[in-house]
Amino acid sequence: MSITGQGNTGSTEELVIEAQEALHYTPPGRMQRVGDHLRREWQLYVLLLPTILWLLIFLYKPMYGLQIAFKDYSVFRGVAGSPWVGLEHFQTLFSNDQFLRAVRNTIYISMLSLIFGFPMPIILALMFNEVLNQFFKKSAQTIVYLPHFISSVIIAGIVITAFSPSAGIVNTALGWFGIEPIYFLTKPEWFRPIFVGTGIWQEAGFQSIVYLAAIAGISPTLYESAVVDGASRWQMMWKITLPSILPTIIIMLIIRIGNMLEVSFEMIILLYQPATYETADVVNTFIYRQGLQGGQYDLAAAAGLFNAVVAFVLVMTANTISKRYSRTSLW
Repeated sequence: MSITGQGNTGSTEELVIEAQEALHYTPPGRMQRVGDHLRREWQLYVLLLPTILWLLIFLYKPMYGLQIAFKDYSVFRGVAGSPWVGLEHFQTLFSNDQFLRAVRNTIYISMLSLIFGFPMPIILALMFNEVLNQFFKKSAQTIVYLPHFISSVIIAGIVITAFSPSAGIVNTALGWFGIEPIYFLTKPEWFRPIFVGTGIWQEAGFQSIVYLAAIAGISPTLYESAVVDGASRWQMMWKITLPSILPTIIIMLIIRIGNMLEVSFEMIILLYQPATYETADVVNTFIYRQGLQGGQYDLAAAAGLFNAVVAFVLVMTANTISKRYSRTSLW
């Protein structure tokens, strides 16, 4: 009895001590929790360090130069020594007919690319998913992926050669029907279709990988149940495949909307010429001419800042609308 009593007394005292400690317990602060987490997972953050340094050096550090857009910038005075002029460069931009034309062309080309280019990777992914012959499927995928890995300079060369009025395959085919050669790349009305079509040919196959990965994540039991119910391949695609990859489609659409003003600068530079400025000149090429060719760095910085702000607004708007109506968003 005495031993049992002593054991119970000891246990009771320990419980009392624990209760007192619990009453005086103070949960660790946020900084302490962060410190504990860093000590536990320091290896992961060491691996992440090169990426963080890259972001800081190449993406965040250049933001210091954004103040050039609000200064009368001089290369000799530097960023800090140049005087402030406020919104003068933005007023100059919005009264510049070339800049307004570039904005219109950028929006028009981006809308064409969105309408005709965005659905193509989805269609390709759905088509590849229906192919049962694995040899044919892999061969077709390799063919449509390949243009993405070819340099834009080579792609532009192929396009220029294909639409050449003397030896191009397009004009050669038109000649079979008695149509005179057309100087496609010197006609403003032909630049946009050629540019958008080239972009689809170059990128649609590679972009379809994202949707193929989303399709691969769909549970096979859904298709098995549909087969038992007598559904056709077409019905399974509309009722199972497309609804299942809809969140991925929405995410990619938000990203695409955010990049609407980032029209492929390299391809336009390689394909356009003064004769097609009317429909080919975009904001990025305007910045290139004003900044690098004309030496008006402050005006070019203002145009670049305008481009970035509009892109930010587009992403925020698309994300908010998507979150409200589909419950799918980037954040």
